[in-house]
Amino acid sequence: MNRKYFGTDGIRGRVGEHPITPDFVLKLGWAAGKVFAKQGKKRILIGKDTRLSGYMFESALEAGLSAAGVDVYLLGPMPTPGIAYLTQTFHADAGIVISASHNSFEDNGIKFFSRSGEKLPDEVELEIESWLDKPMETVAPALLGKARRINDAAGRYIEFCKNTLPFNASLQGMSLVVDCAHGATYHIAPEVFNELGATVDVIGAKPDGLNINKGYGSTNPRALQDRVLEVGADLGIGFDGDGDRLVMVTHTGRLLDGDDLLYILAKNLQSKGQLQGGIVGTEMSNLGLELALKEANIPFVRAKVGDRYVMAELQKNNWLVGGENSGHLVCRHVQSTGDGIVAALQVLQAIQEADGQIEALLQGMKKMPQSLVNIRT
Repeated sequence: MNRKYFGTDGIRGRVGEHPITPDFVLKLGWAAGKVFAKQGKKRILIGKDTRLSGYMFESALEAGLSAAGVDVYLLGPMPTPGIAYLTQTFHADAGIVISASHNSFEDNGIKFFSRSGEKLPDEVELEIESWLDKPMETVAPALLGKARRINDAAGRYIEFCKNTLPFNASLQGMSLVVDCAHGATYHIAPEVFNELGATVDVIGAKPDGLNINKGYGSTNPRALQDRVLEVGADLGIGFDGDGDRLVMVTHTGRLLDGDDLLYILAKNLQSKGQLQGGIVGTEMSNLGLELALKEANIPFVRAKVGDRYVMAELQKNNWLVGGENSGHLVCRHVQSTGDGIVAALQVLQAIQEADGQIEALLQGMKKMPQSLVNIRT
């Protein structure tokens, strides 16, 4: 059965145009609430990025879920992977993300995480869609869901990110430029790196609701490259608007995409005997990555484009690491979904273990010519 609204990464579109409208999102919250309440599940988390429209859709989802009898926990601005993590630690039944990732503020979207912090199975999304076709009914007044705001959500996620590194790990002596794309990582990523001891110069961390991904972030890396060279930093780290993808910039201004970072992670884990199988890329992964991994005797398979397909292939093979050249990196040994901050920490650890010589870590990979053309349909 084909899905009517859900794509590979939830429901997304232009704000004010169907289905990204307040009335539809209200109904979507109710439909999701009916599905989870039917299973005896009554607690759902909601987080968002920094888009102005996020406030409107947060309220709509809250109302719809409450009408279905579901309790709502509001996280406020929070990276997508942070919502996945907190869904697990709160023992919630689902997490909802309000974000359009790397798109501009005119767009927004809704996606769901299961109680295990992973994308919802297709059959659950289909069931939610089936409820969208039914008349909306509110539970009895005494059974309405309650809402509460989680004021320490950011601190909880910051501690989780830090704890993905070995105990007593430190970034002291490392100078970083961190670009938050005026998005959901603006109040979290700098704190993570600061608390681990790095010297941090922050750009793209003044969200106003309209500037997410504008001129900054992983899809606009020029500002990061320029800043790294300007201040003489060891490394630059750029996130997208919802914090589930990243790029890096070396001290020479060289841009490292998801393929480069996957290779660094693969070689590092292999050197420590911790790789556990191979690497999952996508149809878009550079041929140079595949050839370099083959030379290193590391198995490599390609999934369809989309982090949910990367995750499915990792689970199928019981492997740990995969990702896309866009910078979505999945490190299953430390996080249940793609996480820009956590992946950055894994790469920084690999660099430290190579005595800070990031260029040396990439000597075995030679990128092949590749061109990407976007076509609006």
